[in-house]
Amino acid sequence: MQQINTIPLKKLPSKEERHRLFGSVPPGEKKKPTEKSKMADLQNIKRDFLFDLDAVGVANVKYPVRVISGQAPFEQTTVGTFTFSSSIPANSKGTNMSRFMELLEQYHQSGFTVSVDELKQFTKDLAMKLEQSDASVSVSFPWFYERQAPQTFAAGLNHVEASISVRYSKYEDYQINVSLDVQITTLCPCSKEISEYSAHNQRGNVTLEAELESNVSNNDGDWKGLLLEAAESNASARLHPILKRPDEKMVTEAAYENPRFVEDMVRLIAADLYELPEVIKFHVACRNEESIHMHDAIASVTYDKRNEEG
Repeated sequence: MQQINTIPLKKLPSKEERHRLFGSVPPGEKKKPTEKSKMADLQNIKRDFLFDLDAVGVANVKYPVRVISGQAPFEQTTVGTFTFSSSIPANSKGTNMSRFMELLEQYHQSGFTVSVDELKQFTKDLAMKLEQSDASVSVSFPWFYERQAPQTFAAGLNHVEASISVRYSKYEDYQINVSLDVQITTLCPCSKEISEYSAHNQRGNVTLEAELESNVSNNDGDWKGLLLEAAESNASARLHPILKRPDEKMVTEAAYENPRFVEDMVRLIAADLYELPEVIKFHVACRNEESIHMHDAIASVTYDKRNEEG
């Protein structure tokens, strides 16, 4: 019978002894109160602290959220990255940070939906909970949408980075800002014009930011779909998760038939956003990752419809 060699095991000290070995010490004498009502509340001290603060709160908070979409998948669960804040006057020492998280958990238990209406209510509830006159919430999240190939209709999921921020004020209207980062294809008009055949293309990265009317609601449509269509419908071609050969032929021919400079992209998208009645201000930027240069090409436009008033 073959002899099995065994390695002798170390005899380790107990876990308590190991902790002491690495610096743990016994708890000290506890002299301060353990009841909340008897604990000092430094943040609620009222005194002249020199300056009003624009924003105090918490950031980089990740929580699961529901997203309702105007296109398949119509309901999805994703991860939102939150920032919560409120202003505080000069006579307040600070804010109670735990209240931000308490309200978030309360909404989560009911199924927190990232929508205009729900974020409006959230900011109002947050201001009341903080006993302040205003509150703000911003959340960014990946939004997935189904995209079918143009010829074979093979379906898959694309995604973009979306964000929405809502500010509530007891004395002013809501302020609502949304944004979307979209990738598209652009084909160079100059290359097409001067070449005997073919033309170089590139992937374009489009950022759309819009301020919406303060009275806008979910009933006015899916802002994500509106911004996505503004970006993609003006591109040389859309991006697809699945393309068979008949699809690839259609996409590349569509790009050749719709050449776009980076300047063309931002102007065309701006025109679409200008025509949306719920959008009162917008910023559009495009960055093309050039395929025959080491550099990127950029362009942007900002427009505020309120400047037309009068």
